[in-house]
Amino acid sequence: MSLDLARAIATAVRGAGGRALIVGGWVRDRLRGHPSGDIDLEVFGVPEDRLAELLRPFGRVEAVGQSFPVYKVALQGPEAGTIDVALPRRESKAGRGHKGFQVVGDPSMSSAEAARRRDFTVNAISWDPLTDVYEDPHGGRADLARRVLRVVDPQTFGDDSLRVLRAVQFAARLEFTLDDDTAALCRRIPLDDLPAERVWGELDKLLLMAARPSLGLSLALDLGVVDALLPELRPLVGCEQEPDWHPEGDVWTHTLMVVDKARALNADLDRPRLTTLMLGAVCHDLGKPSTTAVIDGRIRSLDHEQAGVAPTLSLLDRLHVHTIDGFDVRGQVVGLVAHHLKPGMLHKAAQVGDGAFRRLAQKVDLELLARIARADCLGRTGTFDCSAMDWFIERARTLGVEHRPPAPLLLGRHLLGLGLSPGPRVGEILKQVYEKQLDGKITTVEDAVGEAQRILASTGHGDTETRGDL
Repeated sequence: MSLDLARAIATAVRGAGGRALIVGGWVRDRLRGHPSGDIDLEVFGVPEDRLAELLRPFGRVEAVGQSFPVYKVALQGPEAGTIDVALPRRESKAGRGHKGFQVVGDPSMSSAEAARRRDFTVNAISWDPLTDVYEDPHGGRADLARRVLRVVDPQTFGDDSLRVLRAVQFAARLEFTLDDDTAALCRRIPLDDLPAERVWGELDKLLLMAARPSLGLSLALDLGVVDALLPELRPLVGCEQEPDWHPEGDVWTHTLMVVDKARALNADLDRPRLTTLMLGAVCHDLGKPSTTAVIDGRIRSLDHEQAGVAPTLSLLDRLHVHTIDGFDVRGQVVGLVAHHLKPGMLHKAAQVGDGAFRRLAQKVDLELLARIARADCLGRTGTFDCSAMDWFIERARTLGVEHRPPAPLLLGRHLLGLGLSPGPRVGEILKQVYEKQLDGKITTVEDAVGEAQRILASTGHGDTETRGDL
């Protein structure tokens, strides 16, 4: 257990004349009654050259960082766990950006001095695992009780502009309000020095770790984060919708509701697919501002799905979102945006062939599409019939195409076996036969080869007798 390991290390540190405190989010969450597994230890009174040696008896020790090492202590065996251990540190701003800091460890610092470098008071509380004593030099426990995020040091808070994004995701995850002075400070901090991976890192936490990501997105709009870093979302604000279909209000309000529904309904998904779904919820109506018009007295947004592809790609490019754990997040998000109305449209159609489902599965994961369509349907005020999504996913599952289109029955080796030479004609015939497979007219390899033979015969490619192993 990580806490047992922390206590063992703290005991060894005390034996060496020092003191080890658990710091940061673990302490905050413990006080909130939501204990987490990630423990950070800050070691006082032990020189840096002795710290690694003191930690080695507890497991594998890995130093991360060059100028200021953080030691990751990994306990081996059935009770495996990892703890980050570091000295208290002093930071000074030496340039713009997240790398523009000079950091030095100083084991002689007091816990109050060490806590001053933290972002918010609720993250500046420490806890002694040996004495069960809390150190709270900046009033973090009172702010926890008030459910408020407040900066520790207004003079240094803006040295790292990422803290503005941390305010956004923490406010949503903890469901805390932002102190007025802290909000005013955040609005004054330029955000143009943040690299894409840091922006995405905080947005990812907001979308996946908050029960109601809308709280963070609303705060991001208020603090100017949307305008500075997510400009594709700004036109949603004030973009009107037809009240009969969207009594909740503008596209921004609807999008926030869809995001919350998507998060609430899809906790069973793994990280790549949940990330995909949440980004799809954020982006699904990005095409509405450019297509919205009053037609015959009603507010319409014709073809907004396709119009949303370009701003979606722009946003994903800015965040450098591509694949996660081998899953094509980028491609699937674009598919969700481009086709999010399809489940409802197919359900309304008088007759829908199986081929429509098989072809749509070439463009997007149909289960994710059904999930985003459900969130879109439920993400509004009023009562609407969302049963189309149940029909859609059941039909896709019956056909076995809920995650991918059917694998082609006819392969290149089959055509080579028929005597066709490698070249563009191979691809043309494969495509023709596959189209008939998607329509259900071809269901076996033998049927596929027979169709290829007929095509070759009709186009004058000579002997169509099957040769070789098919």
